[in-house]
Amino acid sequence: MEDQKIPEKIFSPTSVLTLGHARVEITPPIGIYHRMWGAARHDQATGVHRPMYADLLILENSEGQERVVRLQLDLVLLSNVQTDAIAQSVANVADVCRERVLVTYSHSHAAGFFLPDRIPLSGGELIEPYLDSLRTNVEQLTREASENMQSVIVMYAYGRCDVAANRDYRDEARGIFVTGYNPHEDADDTVISARVSDAQGNHLLSVVHYACHPTTLAWDNSLLSPDFVGAMREVVQRETNVPCVFFQGACGDLGPKDGFTGDTDVADRNGRQLGFAALSALASLGPSGTDFTYSGPVKSGATIGTWEWSPFDAQRMADTMRWEGRFCTVDLPFRTLPTANELQSDLSHYSQAQKKADEVGDLQAARDAGALAERCRRWLARLVDLPEGKMFPYRYSVFQFGDAVWITCSAEPYNALIRELRDRFPKLVILLSPIAGDSMLAYLLPKDRYGLGLYQEEPSCLGPGCLEKLTDDMAKVIENITGNVSITSK
Repeated sequence: MEDQKIPEKIFSPTSVLTLGHARVEITPPIGIYHRMWGAARHDQATGVHRPMYADLLILENSEGQERVVRLQLDLVLLSNVQTDAIAQSVANVADVCRERVLVTYSHSHAAGFFLPDRIPLSGGELIEPYLDSLRTNVEQLTREASENMQSVIVMYAYGRCDVAANRDYRDEARGIFVTGYNPHEDADDTVISARVSDAQGNHLLSVVHYACHPTTLAWDNSLLSPDFVGAMREVVQRETNVPCVFFQGACGDLGPKDGFTGDTDVADRNGRQLGFAALSALASLGPSGTDFTYSGPVKSGATIGTWEWSPFDAQRMADTMRWEGRFCTVDLPFRTLPTANELQSDLSHYSQAQKKADEVGDLQAARDAGALAERCRRWLARLVDLPEGKMFPYRYSVFQFGDAVWITCSAEPYNALIRELRDRFPKLVILLSPIAGDSMLAYLLPKDRYGLGLYQEEPSCLGPGCLEKLTDDMAKVIENITGNVSITSK
């Protein structure tokens, strides 16, 4: 009797869990403090490019337990105090502890800048009322999502999009690094699209995960905007007729190839390009709960090898239901930080220089001095929130949902973090979203990028080795909760 071998299968990365989703528009009022860019000459928002949204996902295991909440906001970032207030409002309604509410941001630099030190500035009087309304909105979102809980199957697919480019460009003529399109270094072009379906296979929700700074719109733009994320959502939603949620990726050294403009058409073009890439990935998915399986030869003009989508067996289904999560802290080294006295002195100097340049009509000098003054303000705000000591307790979360791992982490790591994790765990789909707290830390650079004069080092609180230590710590956690052995550990 001929041996019956197990047919070859291409596994469809899948998570089976319980999920509820709700969305609300959170576009701030016109006139609110807006200026995110040091080079901008306006303070207040003058209009709206596209609406901004909050998406709230309540996630539970297949048995309806171990609840965790993910709140995704179309904002650039908030302080820890502001974020905690919003997260606690969600936690109270969702009946979970604060730790189990993960708040992430699309990071659009055109969404308005609402940190506490902006409240005294023009338009800042609208910040606290806006954040109060945001808390009320997310409380209602939590109630709605709780009412929508159901068993879902999440299937993941990879796509490619070159909107994002490496942005550490060496200006050889001037002997400096600038933050802008670097055509000489490859950038991560990975798109992960996720289709969320109910038990009957009906498409309920799409998730698009992509790493790119939303910095298409810059200092010449005074409109409130989600940047490229808005047009991306519109493209995906128009085709699928279901909501699309954007998850930002590790983009510390990535930004739009075509960006730093006041032209909203460019932001929309970038968004459409990403949207079509995301749709292409979604279109590659088979039916929910199936793997692509070799089904044998068929004799025709040639002998054809046929494949089909085969339903999960009991073991495969059990694997996709695996659920494990960790909330983690790792101590990362500070670098040498400026003092408050030094910053106050520099701020006074640059503010006076800006005023004098404006008085004589030197717009370039005024803009440059204003940008340097803005850097001082941001550093002063960072110092208020930093703990004493030589190490910072850096926070992140890791959750295994079946074949996928969802990670959130603080501040803005370079893209090398996710590329290294993907290399170490090629069998897992990894979605890593930064800016989930501790925004005052700014960037986490690879150790060989320090000391070169890159912009990202200037606002960063952490020193060389921080990204490598974080990568190793995350890899250990992924190994522990998934049972997958890191390739570098073999």
